[in-house]
Amino acid sequence: MKIIIIENELYLAQSIAAKLNENGYNTEIYSSIKEAMKSHGDVYLLSTNLPGQNTSPLIKEFKDKIIILMVNYINNDTVGEPLNLGAKDYIVKPFMLEDLMRKIKHYNEYQSLKKKTSLYREYMQNLLHDIETDFDTEEITTPLVIETNYQRLVDKIVFEHAEKTDTLLSFIPLSDKNWKEKIQKSSSSALLYITEVHELKKTDREALLELLKGYDFILCSTSNLESDFRTITLNTDSKLYDQNEILTIDDYVKFIVNSFQYKFPDTELSKKLGISRKSLWEKRKKYGLFKKK
Repeated sequence: MKIIIIENELYLAQSIAAKLNENGYNTEIYSSIKEAMKSHGDVYLLSTNLPGQNTSPLIKEFKDKIIILMVNYINNDTVGEPLNLGAKDYIVKPFMLEDLMRKIKHYNEYQSLKKKTSLYREYMQNLLHDIETDFDTEEITTPLVIETNYQRLVDKIVFEHAEKTDTLLSFIPLSDKNWKEKIQKSSSSALLYITEVHELKKTDREALLELLKGYDFILCSTSNLESDFRTITLNTDSKLYDQNEILTIDDYVKFIVNSFQYKFPDTELSKKLGISRKSLWEKRKKYGLFKKK
């Protein structure tokens, strides 16, 4: 990690750099905002006591980095306005180097978590992109049980609901042997998303439903689940499948037709299925899979 120190008190800058170098950081020292603008760092330690220099351009330029202000006193000019522009935090001179490093470590972990969260969000969006649903997530009221023939359909709906309502989700698959403990230790502000009910024995399902009476949740079940909670059913004929799932011949035909009927003409589609065009037409009629005009 490279730390850029912008400070006109050379002794102080060198003292900070020496301590940071001892702890494995790379450092560069600048006394000029203009020169520091050309730097490439991960963290910027910015003194607000730089006579005749405007710190605003540097803060705006590197607001996606970790900017910690080093201030002699606190007021709107030294702290308030820079924080509004994008600085992350401040520390008052004189300060202990240990306190500064704690701030650096904290914000580095925070930045790392932001990047991971962004990565996981993009991955989930890509994973669920091809799943079609016309379900209005505004109709969701919790607690709720959703019975479905395809969990990913519910995944998409739940994640869209959480995104739109800015709700904290806590994902609890019941294949995890510690599911009960995770529910009990979950945040009171979190919406529990619970899956894989089929993993539980009947007595454990009953215990789960009893336990959930004190929580806000959405429970996804791929089979009928008798409970006192509000229950809706969401099924799809165009479900995707993974390599661990064995489909019936009928489900396979429905999947192929739904997935590729707009990509291939019927002649080629029937050929790929190993059936005649007449047979394809009959299956379309049987399953109601006609093309939308």
